[in-house]
Amino acid sequence: MPVSHALRVRTAAPGDDAYLAELDRRVWSTRHAVTPRPQPPYPPFFDERHAPEDHLVAELDGRLVGYVRLGFPTPLAANAHVRQIQGLAVAEEARGRGVGRALIRAAVDEARRRGARRLTLRVLGHNAPARALYEAEGFVVEGVLPEEFLLDGAYVDDVCMGRFL
Repeated sequence: MPVSHALRVRTAAPGDDAYLAELDRRVWSTRHAVTPRPQPPYPPFFDERHAPEDHLVAELDGRLVGYVRLGFPTPLAANAHVRQIQGLAVAEEARGRGVGRALIRAAVDEARRRGARRLTLRVLGHNAPARALYEAEGFVVEGVLPEEFLLDGAYVDDVCMGRFL
């Protein structure tokens, strides 16, 4: 009998905080992070700028295995029609199982539901797997900031991507 791998995406709840903070620490890498490696004491995952309702979480067989954070690119009313993916993480053990794709699709649907006309994101130039996923989901490169970050001794481009909803 085949094993079922039920994948479900839902809005985050306050009780997800500790697990999401721990997931962020586990997946930290200069492949996608420009901030220093997290060190104790660790801050909470949710804060005044990033509330539970700003996150969609993925559950695989009832376990949290990833999240996507949706926010506004700026506080300006002039671009309130745009949402931005401001974080995406998938647990190592869940990679290659469609979790990232499901989170991106859910983010597109949620941004559209919230009245957005566009969805944007920034991705490091050397993160080929993430860039390929975003392109497969309809995002296009809209700009590149060459050598914007110095990570592990190498200069890395900051790639701006977006799509219309």
